[in-house]
Amino acid sequence: MRVVVQRAASASVTVDTQVVARLDSPGLLVLVGVTHGDTADVARRLARKVWELRILDDPHDPGPGRERSASDLGAPILAVSQFTLYADTRKGRRPSWSAAAPGPVSEPLVEEFVTGLRELGARVQTGVFGADMKVALVNDGPVTITMELEA
Repeated sequence: MRVVVQRAASASVTVDTQVVARLDSPGLLVLVGVTHGDTADVARRLARKVWELRILDDPHDPGPGRERSASDLGAPILAVSQFTLYADTRKGRRPSWSAAAPGPVSEPLVEEFVTGLRELGARVQTGVFGADMKVALVNDGPVTITMELEA
């Protein structure tokens, strides 16, 4: 499983001109990709790593080396499924998506990731799995981290 974690001043997801999710305060936008062989255990472990990742500014003690995690600050998370994180661009000009797990496999694992975050205490909103989503982001920093766990 692969995620891209972005520190966000604000973010939202729109489907068919309707905003379906948004960060109501600074937090994390997490793009979530699933590959073949991923498991519920991988999803849960990665959820914990994201929840405890120390990349957010502490509003009460700002400065380098004083970053806090979403768990420390109770920061919200916006999780968006994104199969394109497993694009293979090594050959030609057209990406291959063969490393991305199909919807029936990936959707429950994205849900497991979100459930894992919620059980840890996170306030999580999500995009709509499989929908044509418009994701808006004001990346704070910018800070963007790629994380990956394997089964």
